[in-house]
Amino acid sequence: MAAVNSAGNPDGAKIRRVSGPLVEVSGLADVSMLELVALGPDRIAAETIAVNGTDATLQAYEYTGGLKAGDAAEGTGHQLSALLGPGLLGQVFDGLLRPLSSAPMWLTADREDAAEDRQVLDRQWQFVPQAALGDALSPGDVLGTVPGAGSVQYRVLVPPGVSGTVSWLAEGPLRALETAAEIGGTGVTLAQRWPVHRPRPVAARLSDAVPMHTGQRVLDLMYPLPRGAAAAVPGGFGTGKTLLLQQIAKWSDADVIVYVGCGERGNEMADVLDGLSHLEDPRTGGALLERTVIIANTSNMPMMAREASINTGVTVAEFFRDMGYHAVVIADSTSRWAEALREFANRNGDLPAEEGYPASLASELAAFYERASLATTLGGATASVTVIGAVSPPGGDMSEPVTTGTQRFVRSLWQLDRDLAYSRHYPAVSWRGSFSRDAEALGRWHAASGDPEWAGRRAEASLVLAEADRLSALAEIIGAGSLPAHEQVVLLGGRLLRDGVLVQNALSPNDGYCSAAKGSALLQAVLDTISTCQDLVAAGVPAATLENYDFSPLLRLRESAGPNDAGGVTELAVRFLAGLKELQ
Repeated sequence: MAAVNSAGNPDGAKIRRVSGPLVEVSGLADVSMLELVALGPDRIAAETIAVNGTDATLQAYEYTGGLKAGDAAEGTGHQLSALLGPGLLGQVFDGLLRPLSSAPMWLTADREDAAEDRQVLDRQWQFVPQAALGDALSPGDVLGTVPGAGSVQYRVLVPPGVSGTVSWLAEGPLRALETAAEIGGTGVTLAQRWPVHRPRPVAARLSDAVPMHTGQRVLDLMYPLPRGAAAAVPGGFGTGKTLLLQQIAKWSDADVIVYVGCGERGNEMADVLDGLSHLEDPRTGGALLERTVIIANTSNMPMMAREASINTGVTVAEFFRDMGYHAVVIADSTSRWAEALREFANRNGDLPAEEGYPASLASELAAFYERASLATTLGGATASVTVIGAVSPPGGDMSEPVTTGTQRFVRSLWQLDRDLAYSRHYPAVSWRGSFSRDAEALGRWHAASGDPEWAGRRAEASLVLAEADRLSALAEIIGAGSLPAHEQVVLLGGRLLRDGVLVQNALSPNDGYCSAAKGSALLQAVLDTISTCQDLVAAGVPAATLENYDFSPLLRLRESAGPNDAGGVTELAVRFLAGLKELQ
């Protein structure tokens, strides 16, 4: 929750100009970059982006209607900060981390603390100490826990920069900003404020590659993403970006999910909230929403709050990472965020770069995606923040600046294809434009974890898909029947891979989620079928006979077997192959 407490206005700073979210102020002494300033009688929150003596240029995070030249401006002395504490999980917030369920949407002058909801601050939480008087604690050490703050244990940590001996401990109910302990003469509260633009510190960033399982076969098998890495999902309108991101939110093996709706339609956010609240968490049996934080900055909300919402979401994820959890940030969509940057830059008179975006677009994208990390926390745990951002290129143009810039900074690209979507192939992840820069490292992880064939299966499937695409173009000219028999089998194999493995029905109880073991079994079954077909044509079986063979039992394996039933897939595949071999 962004804090904009008054710090006084001794110099009589006044607003000089208002242009949408751009506000120019004069007479603001001692103001610093990124400092929050309260504007006008309603104390609208704005952030300093340029300083020239006592003149400052601000970006307002709220609707500036009614704000006029001559209104007062007051510096606050601190940056835009999120109040990180119990009560985050299972709730819906706006881009400044103010609860939408109970707080007024905009800042008002009659509130004691304009940007923080009193219901949140006044709620009492049961603090259970784990440290004892006299213990010597360092940053990141667990001071205690707060039961009932979500489906994952809420741990009160010693904040960065604080260390020493515990000289006092509270017990029982506490409010968020009440002192829970004194360490080295410094009071530690249940909740902590942290500037959203500043990454939270870690002991070390790790380069280990450990897969994050999403439950979506095409991603986990072909374009995997390690924990603590970044991925992008570019795709035009109607290609299924939001549905794919919702599936990842529902089924990924992250401990905490932070879903940021940045400039998206309100009905889509309502669908996300409804789906997560009705979906059972396999870990606890409760609602999945209880380990999810939703930040909803929809298209009808103030434009510059989109810029804040992205950073707020990553800050929340880093907070839970510091507790030792694996968090995933899902941002839908970063294109709306970039559009907000472009509009503000144009109002500010900045020299436009490609397609009107500011020249700082690349550095802004890099700063966002670089906050993804697998790290050793200050407390010594191994935890991660994984970032997945959707990109909505206008007209599906994958050469536009946001898409091309994003590709430079992510480890996996899951490009969505309009033709696949229009043919009802979902997820519409293109095997032509997608990539994973960590596939080789993750192959070594799978080999060390008991699946040495993982990398080989992925490479073989990629080769079949690429060769099938090449032959499809040729077959359109000369006809598939004119191709050699083994090349006709490659075309057949490409169809089997697409329809038997890469397609996934989000509405199916058996196919909406797919375990890693079931996905590997399905892929192995199709690759074994392709190999058997090549053996048959080599033995003289006509390719037309294989084209007319009933492969539907193989294609139905993904639906007929349960989401974790790898053994059932293997058993049914063996029966199918036995029948196929009888053609010889």
